[in-house]
Amino acid sequence: MKLSLIAEKIGCRMVGADVEIVRVAGIEQAEAGDLTFVSNRKYIRHIGRTRASAIILGEDIPAVEIPSLRTDDPYLAFAHALELFFEPCVPEPGVHPTAVVARCALLAPGVAVGPYAVVGERCRIGAGTVIHPHVVLYPGVEIGRECVLHSGVAVREGCRIGDRVVLQNGVVVGGDGFGFAPTRDGSWTKIPQAGKVVIEDDVEVGANSTIDRAAVGDTTIRRGAKLDNLVQVGHGAEVGEHSVLAAQAGLAGSTRLGRRVMVGGQAGFAGHLEVGDGAVITAQSGTSHDVAAGSTVSGSPAFRSAAWLRASAAFARLPELVRKVRALEEEIRALGGGGEKNKS
Repeated sequence: MKLSLIAEKIGCRMVGADVEIVRVAGIEQAEAGDLTFVSNRKYIRHIGRTRASAIILGEDIPAVEIPSLRTDDPYLAFAHALELFFEPCVPEPGVHPTAVVARCALLAPGVAVGPYAVVGERCRIGAGTVIHPHVVLYPGVEIGRECVLHSGVAVREGCRIGDRVVLQNGVVVGGDGFGFAPTRDGSWTKIPQAGKVVIEDDVEVGANSTIDRAAVGDTTIRRGAKLDNLVQVGHGAEVGEHSVLAAQAGLAGSTRLGRRVMVGGQAGFAGHLEVGDGAVITAQSGTSHDVAAGSTVSGSPAFRSAAWLRASAAFARLPELVRKVRALEEEIRALGGGGEKNKS
């Protein structure tokens, strides 16, 4: 594909020769015929020695020797360029002979159901959706159009999934929430989890993530949210529109994230919390209280990120500060003792 055509398709300004491009590659792995990119300034030093035939760069980067595509958002342009060359695994529509599909299930035109998949009673699957091998849909599941459920996905009874949703391998939607009532003898009584999970349009859920159903009401993943691998969403929680959660993040029950919240890896939330729109929770933060819209918090327990950074810097100096304090205490005691002697 000519570089000029790529520029037109992804909305970039071409600078230099109109070379032929055969694939997209990272700047350190790129060869002749490849289109590469730089979005992180620490990789600028690699530009001079890359073997790529062309490069995607920000408008603020100085002129380079090889042809370039200029844009205000090189990372987004790189994503669109990958789309031009990427060929996803899309099976032919139809039901594989080894799949088990209930007679009362409704499959729209263009649905593909792979080997050994199970589609339960009263399930409804929208047009163009792909059900890969070994997926299990319990009774009453509703799935929208053009979704992709990769192998090993399980969607429990009555859960609803919107359009263009991607569930990566091993995702469990609608498993029982962690609900147990203590009894007088110290044992636990299971609380029936009668609610459901609702996943809206354009959501992607990473491999081995779990979204639990609640005792009552819905656990909800709003439109456009993206969950990384190994994310746990507790019963009755809500993830707001276009929010993103990195790997191993965990939401306890009834936690509510607003719109466009960004959650770093291994961050945790206590239950019944409210996190406002646009908040940022940095990696490994332990959030035990509500978080205001637009704020950034860090640490465990999490608090204002700027203060946490100063506290972290001071923490490394604590042994030195303790020694200084002890030395000062010794000096004060010595001076105090001398004063008493002078009085006598």
